[in-house]
Amino acid sequence: MSVTQTIPAIDAETKMHRFVRTESVIGLTVGLAGGAVESAALGAPLTHGLIVGGLFGLIFAIFFQRRAGTAGAGLIWGLASAFLIWLVFPAGLGSLYSRGFHSMAALGDARDQFPLLVGYLVCLGMPVGLVLGIRNGMRPARVESHFNWTRAVVAGGLAGVLGGTIFDRWMSAGEFFPLLSGLSATLSPGRSLVLQFLFAVMMGVIFGTLFQRDVRGYGSCMGWGVGYAILWWFLGPMTLFPLASRTPLDWSSDVGSAMFGSLVGHILYGLILGVTYATIDRVWVRLFIQSDPLNREPHGPGLRVLQSLGWGAVAGFAGGLVSSPIMLKTGVLTRVAGLDTSFSNWHGLLVHLLVSTAIGMTFGLLFRNESTNLSAGVAWGWLFGLIWWYLGPMTLLPLMLTGVCDWSTDAASALLPSLIGHLVFGAVTACVFLVLESRYLRWLLLNPRIAMREKRRVRPLGTPAPALWFLVLGLGVLLPILLG
Repeated sequence: MSVTQTIPAIDAETKMHRFVRTESVIGLTVGLAGGAVESAALGAPLTHGLIVGGLFGLIFAIFFQRRAGTAGAGLIWGLASAFLIWLVFPAGLGSLYSRGFHSMAALGDARDQFPLLVGYLVCLGMPVGLVLGIRNGMRPARVESHFNWTRAVVAGGLAGVLGGTIFDRWMSAGEFFPLLSGLSATLSPGRSLVLQFLFAVMMGVIFGTLFQRDVRGYGSCMGWGVGYAILWWFLGPMTLFPLASRTPLDWSSDVGSAMFGSLVGHILYGLILGVTYATIDRVWVRLFIQSDPLNREPHGPGLRVLQSLGWGAVAGFAGGLVSSPIMLKTGVLTRVAGLDTSFSNWHGLLVHLLVSTAIGMTFGLLFRNESTNLSAGVAWGWLFGLIWWYLGPMTLLPLMLTGVCDWSTDAASALLPSLIGHLVFGAVTACVFLVLESRYLRWLLLNPRIAMREKRRVRPLGTPAPALWFLVLGLGVLLPILLG
């Protein structure tokens, strides 16, 4: 009797061991191939690339095989793992071992290791994560993670069309095509405009196909769009476009610095793509999925919008107030008040608080129902603050004051002190908003039907959101420092 009861357990354990061995072989194989390609691109010894690639693929398969449940999840976990490996070894421990803990040459050493960062992301993290994610995605899926190809292609394609149209009209005014950097120099402005639009549409379709199961709202979709766009900067202008132009592949930090404006353009397009995709996808869900009247909201959409705006305004004001000493110390307050004006710091503080309140309202609209605990809220807040650093001081503020935005590394280096203030603003705004939102949710959870619906909205454990936070925040903060 006891033997019969243990047969299912033994069978399950056998299947698990077979699964682990299969995934390990796949990860090892893809890692070896990626390491060989990286060695060829960098001109490094083949044995070094094979060892690093094989170890990365094997370790990733062992520790992240369950996390890489879909192609998109595998991609994000793979990129974050490759970035972590680069931080720990080439840019971290190796530099400390050779230079010491208190050496000012650490940043220079990290710049020298920038080609390895590109190689790790493009040749190791991306292929290993994608292959394992695609394999796991082909396994029998759970009901709650059902994937719809029509929804992915239509929503992603329309998001690419609308995002590409908005982005093209903005960028074509200065005949600057950031999505085609490294390629558009050989094309006429008209062809570059058409090609950038087609490329934006393709990015939208791939985005919907990869991340349909991962994005849950406007805010998370915006974060995924930024991370996806950063990957395309490494993959397109830094890798594929030079190869298509038949120019030697150069992953040096000098080339990265020259293309820093393209990076900012990619980030802003990823922001547009994410918000546009979230809007279209939500319309799709409302029209074709959430047709059951029992799943309706307890309040109308107008009241929910007003609540989000009100909570966001209070949270943004608190965030602006807490971050104002940093903004004052870095000189941002006087710059916000106006360029070359005699505004006092008090006037600058008033304008800063008004702007912070307005930005907090956008946080309320974008990130409602995204966080269920303080740690997740702070992470989304940091991401929100980082995005607004690229969108605000790097883009919108210069446009309003001078009519021209400067996306050079010099401008980014000059604005780096204000980045700390934006991260503090985002964290405080997210925390205050989460407190206000949780009070309302506690009242909703008194109704069992609404409690079940709210439970379905919670982001489950094991999603690639932590990997996304680490990847976007790490690269978004590091690249302006590293390339500046």
